[in-house]
Amino acid sequence: MDYQIDIVQREEHLAAVVRGRTDSAHIAEFLGRAFRETASLVEREHLAYAGGPFGRYVPTGDGGFEVEAGFPVDGPATARDDVEIVTLPGGPAVHTVHVGPYRQIASAYEATSAWARANRFVPVGPPIESYLDGPHVANPRTEVFIPVQSV
Repeated sequence: MDYQIDIVQREEHLAAVVRGRTDSAHIAEFLGRAFRETASLVEREHLAYAGGPFGRYVPTGDGGFEVEAGFPVDGPATARDDVEIVTLPGGPAVHTVHVGPYRQIASAYEATSAWARANRFVPVGPPIESYLDGPHVANPRTEVFIPVQSV
């Protein structure tokens, strides 16, 4: 797939998230639970969404991931149950949109990482995936952001 890659400036946002560890075979289950639980907190706290659902992933080296998933929100909230309130950092990020099955998203990461290296950027935090379509769309769109700084 050909990717349009650019550098964007992300704004800092509060977010309601669920954190956990999972492997690639169970990411969809983890995300479904995280989105349900964070949406429930957003409704109970009478918050507004400040963006779509997202996930941040840190590989654990054994095929698994530390995952943080939820929604950006418009204001502070009280953490409850498994839902935490975190700050998503702002700053420059390499960005692209992957269109197609989630199982093929590695190609978007390869393309953005290569672009970053070629343009003298290094990653400074976990990548963020923002889901523009639901999981039942034939070719879902997923934004990929890799926080970077120039070298």
